[in-house]
Amino acid sequence: MKRPAARRRGASVRVVGPLHWVIYPALACMAATLILATPVRLFGLPPPEPIFPMILAFAWPLIRPSMLGPFFLLLTGLFLDLELDGPLGLWALVLLAVYGITLGARAFIVGQQVGVLFAWYAGLTSAAILCSYLFMMVEANVAPTIVGAILQWFPTILLFPLGFWLIQRFDDGDVRFR
Repeated sequence: MKRPAARRRGASVRVVGPLHWVIYPALACMAATLILATPVRLFGLPPPEPIFPMILAFAWPLIRPSMLGPFFLLLTGLFLDLELDGPLGLWALVLLAVYGITLGARAFIVGQQVGVLFAWYAGLTSAAILCSYLFMMVEANVAPTIVGAILQWFPTILLFPLGFWLIQRFDDGDVRFR
């Protein structure tokens, strides 16, 4: 006797919606930023302050370009501006610029090896930190400490495995878009 068609479990379809690849990672980046912003010192040193949304600005255009990505980058950028006491709109602008450049170079980046992805991520992160440094210098009329910029750049570069995991996890995650 055959089972009804509705009960067959032959092929499973993995549907990945924006909640999984946009909203949850954005909330995780905000939570990680808040956790590392606590005034706790370990061995006399403050915790690092990486720019967590940088991995989102790099990974989202490679996973699936959509209108939700820039909107949530704008929100996380404004959140970073409020959290880091920067000028309102600085990190939103920088993150959207990284998203735009990555989206423009998407045809060159998609399908490349890990080393090429890391080179793109490191280059874009370096340019983003340099732009934010220059914007802060113009706004404050004083050069911020270069050590602080390096201490923000290095942990952000070390976040690449999370961005690569995000790309691997959600790239072609929804079979409807193949």
